[in-house]
Amino acid sequence: MISSRNILRHELIGLDVLVSGAANQDQKGLSGRIIDETRNLLVIETSNGIRRIAKMHNTFRVSLPGRELVEIDGSVLALAPEKRINLHEKKRIP
Repeated sequence: MISSRNILRHELIGLDVLVSGAANQDQKGLSGRIIDETRNLLVIETSNGIRRIAKMHNTFRVSLPGRELVEIDGSVLALAPEKRINLHEKKRIP
């Protein structure tokens, strides 16, 4: 089950997200659902359309099932999802 301890090992697609800190102040406060993820971007479906937000230099507040909120520094996400999962498993990061 996805939790704050293992979120980096899980799929982010389908989770609700808020850009809580952003290098580009126009992106701060943007919220919606993650619909895709690349090495460098989160693709978020908002009420005003689809937005592509860089992971680096941004902070994301992700809502997990059960209403738990997790704050994530985008720099730790800045890998292809499949490589991020393998990297954190090798390092045994909780």
